[in-house]
Parts: sequence; structure tokens; C-alpha cells
Amino acid sequence: MTQRELRGVFPVFQTPYRPDGGPDLEVLEAEFHWMFGHGIDGLVMGMVSEVLRLNPSEVAAIGTLACAVAHKFDAPCVISVGAESTYVAVENARRATDYGASALMAIPPLATATSDDETFGYYSAILRAVDVPLVVQDASGYVGQPLSIAVQVRLLDLFGDQVMFKPEAQPIGQRISELRDKSGGRAKIFEGTGGLALVDSYRRGIVGTMPGADLCWAVVRLWQALQSGNEADVCAINGPFVTLISMQAELDAFIAIEKHLLQLQGVFPNTAVRGPVSYSIDPETALEVNALFNHLRDTVQSLRVPRTA
Repeated sequence: MTQRELRGVFPVFQTPYRPDGGPDLEVLEAEFHWMFGHGIDGLVMGMVSEVLRLNPSEVAAIGTLACAVAHKFDAPCVISVGAESTYVAVENARRATDYGASALMAIPPLATATSDDETFGYYSAILRAVDVPLVVQDASGYVGQPLSIAVQVRLLDLFGDQVMFKPEAQPIGQRISELRDKSGGRAKIFEGTGGLALVDSYRRGIVGTMPGADLCWAVVRLWQALQSGNEADVCAINGPFVTLISMQAELDAFIAIEKHLLQLQGVFPNTAVRGPVSYSIDPETALEVNALFNHLRDTVQSLRVPRTA
């Protein structure tokens, strides 16, 4: 896959579970088709896919299915391969390319506050082990430590177009601009706050966004409005969208609310999450989420369908 194809709306899918606790691959495949039916540009297996709560065989089965479905739609599939050691991350990367990943994504180790040189060595080893693009993910908005901008630019200087970025450290906008400016505009950046900072990030030069699957239809319309310069639609969609996403303040909140909304839309039969978890939805939260969802859905449906070339 060339970097030019890694642009646009790449939702991170959620993993459904059967009553016995195992991944429900049948529902998962239906989720993929539902997402592509809304015009997404590619799939991502990442943090809200609960990748850290899956065993290696489950990761392989889910990743293989995701790549196979994405390829049927002539679309890229990005697989998260980050680990607590360089050795395991490299193994994960090679395995993911074996089952068809178009690109990889990696968070740094979470349990260790590594030096810049250690972080650089970790990502360099992954990049040297494969010949597909790697998205360097700074997930410190909810887990881990912020990545040095200097390390990210150093990786870009050495590996060029093979490396891309998903900065999620606060403050998001300023970090995107700093990476853009210190790389001389070369850094290809994805927004990664679930779409919360999409409009501001777009104006800072991102090439795409990696939101959740549950509201992919709204993000696609918002992305189209941004690309076409339709500020009226941007404002109409972004208001209710941001209000809903702002309720997802941590990783487990993203997972819980996104699965709740996937069930609400008939995509998932349940909202099962692998525990232990730090967040769950109570009845009052569910009522508020449902009301915000209905408002967003009605807003998007009221807009004219954008023209296609």
C-alpha cells in the first residue's frame, strides 16, 4: 500500500463478544460491512478494539478477517502491533503483514517511561522489520506517556514516507502544529481523539481521522464537508457530534459508549466488554447518550447529500 491510500476516515472497529466470552466473528464481519456501507476509507484495529485484552490467536483471527474484508472493498486495513518489548512488537508486526495488513500502528510500551533513544530504537526496529507504513501512535491522551516531537521527526528523517503519525497528547492542536512545523510539513498525521478535535486538526493539515466505528457515518459526512469547504454543514454536524464524543473521557468510556451505540443501531447484539474495566454506563448516562445520538442522527439526515464527482 502506498501512503497516498492512507487518507480519509479510518474508524477503529469495536470487538463484539459471544455469550461464552469469545470474539463473535460473524457479528464482527457484519460490523465491517456496515461501516463500509457508510463510505469509510479503511479499517483500523486499535485500542478501542480491545487489542490489549485479546490473546495472540484472537488478534490473528480478528486481524485476518479485518484485512480480508477491507481488501474486498479495495481498502487498506491498519493493525495495531505495539507491545511492552521491542521483540514482541516486531513479532506482532511481521505476523500482521503475513495476514494482510496494509499498514501498522504502534503505541510505545506503557509500563516503562523510556528515553528518547529507547523509543527511537523501538519504532526503528518495527519499521526495519516490515515494508508497509507504520503509524506512530502517541496514545497518552488516555494511556502512557507523551512521545517526544524530536523523536517523531527523527523517525521521519530516517524512514521517510514509511512513517506516519497519530498524536493524541494534550494539547492536541498545538502538538499537531508543532509536529507539522518541525517536520517542514512532511509529517502525515491522523487525528485520533475519536473525532473530538477533527475540525481543528483538519485546519492544521491532517490527512485523515481514526474515530470509533459507532458514529462513522457522521464522521464521513463531516470529513466530506471539511474537504468541500461547506462550513454550514461543518458547524451543523460538529456541534452535536463533539457534545456526544466529549462524554468519552477515557479508554473504557470510549469502548462502553461506542458499544452501547452500536447496539442501539442494531449492529451489535450486546455491549459485552472484557474486564476489569474502569468505566460502565449507568441508566442516566444511557439516556443522555441516546438523546445526543438522536439529535446528531437527525441533524445529519437533514443535510443534503453531497454531490459526488
